[in-house]
Amino acid sequence: MNKRALFLIAGLTALPALAQTKVENPFRGVMQDRTARTSDESLYVEKCGMCHRQMGMGTVILARRMEPKIAILESRDDLTRELITAAVREGIGNMPRISRGELSDAELARIAAYLAK
Repeated sequence: MNKRALFLIAGLTALPALAQTKVENPFRGVMQDRTARTSDESLYVEKCGMCHRQMGMGTVILARRMEPKIAILESRDDLTRELITAAVREGIGNMPRISRGELSDAELARIAAYLAK
């Protein structure tokens, strides 16, 4: 048997062991595990996260106008469902209003409840 065939056989026998090897996630602590999110949090990330999560345009703009620690909406404890609903439907500052075609009333209610926690 030639060397090439031996390496191929050795590689194939090692595959099951490699498949079971646990690989450390380099983003642990930086990004949340998607499976650990609640459905309301996932909805918030999907519909609002592009602007209102870390380094999103809305977060950066808010951090310039107020204390940076309260620019991330998820970390605030002063948001009410009514304020969130009004800001989304009417717009506020640089944030445009979001229509019911883009975000249904039911989805907005879930997001408002998640943020107002």
